[in-house]
Amino acid sequence: MHFKLTCVVDDGVPLDPALRHEHGLSFLIETAEARVLFDTGPRGEVLLHNMEVLGIDPQRLTALALSHGHYDHTGGLPDLLDRIPPHLPLYAHPDLFRERFSRRKSGLKSVGISIGREELAARLALHLSAEPTEIAAGIWTTGEITDRPEPEGASARHLVRGDGGFVHDPYRDDLSLVLETDAGLVVVCGCCHAGLLNTLAHVQRKFGREIIAVIGGTHLLDTDEAGLAHIVAVLRETYNSPRLYLNHCTGDEAIKVLQRAFGERVAPCPAGTVLTF
Repeated sequence: MHFKLTCVVDDGVPLDPALRHEHGLSFLIETAEARVLFDTGPRGEVLLHNMEVLGIDPQRLTALALSHGHYDHTGGLPDLLDRIPPHLPLYAHPDLFRERFSRRKSGLKSVGISIGREELAARLALHLSAEPTEIAAGIWTTGEITDRPEPEGASARHLVRGDGGFVHDPYRDDLSLVLETDAGLVVVCGCCHAGLLNTLAHVQRKFGREIIAVIGGTHLLDTDEAGLAHIVAVLRETYNSPRLYLNHCTGDEAIKVLQRAFGERVAPCPAGTVLTF
C-alpha cells in the first residue's frame, strides 16, 4: 500500500512562501481510498488557507483524527466543520474534551479544545477509544500509551483540574497514528506528550513490525543533553535508526543533535513537505 503525507500546518518557515506558519500542527494522509486529516492547527484561517494553497479539498476528506485536546492541534476544527461532509468520522481518545490549562505569568490560560462534545457529536461521527483503532485500511490510531517508563514529553505548565485543585496534565489523550506500509511502520506524531520512546515501544508492542520512520512533533524542546543522548542510543540500538521527519514541538536543538547522530536520515518537516511511502 502506498501512502502520501503532506504537512499542512507547522511552526517552521514553509517550503512555499504562499503558505502560512504558526505554532501548531496538521497533516493530510492519503491512500488510494482515504484522505485523513490529522490535527487541525490552532486557527481555521491558517488551516483553510494552507489547504487551498496545497490543493486540498475539505469536501474530499474521508476522516479526521486528533492527537490530543490542546488548542494548537484542535483550534482549526470549528472553521473546518462548515467545509467538510456532514457526519465525517472523527477519531480521538475519550479524554479529548477534558479541560486543560497552561500556567502563564498572567495566570491560568485555557488551552483545551474550544468546541464541546455535544456540538461535535451533532456534526461528526465520533469514534473515541483508548484502544488502537483502524481509521482506514492501513491507518491506525495508537490508542492510549499507558506504559511510560521513559520520560514523557511533558511541561510543568500544563495543568488539569484534580481533587482539591490543579494537578499536572497526565496527557491520557495523547495518541499518534500508525501507517502500515509495505516496508514497515510509519509513526505520525502530534506532540508525543506520552514520550517519544514510550510511544515507539507501544507501537512496536501492539503492531509487531519494524518502525521505519517517525514524523511530526516529538516534544523534545526541553530535553537536556543527556536525555537526547539516551534517545539517540535507543533509536540506534532498538529501532535500527528510523528516518525522522521532525517539526512543531521537537525543538531546533533536538533536531541538530539527531542530525549529527543520523545524518541525512533526519530532516525538518515544515508546511508544504510531501512524503511518500
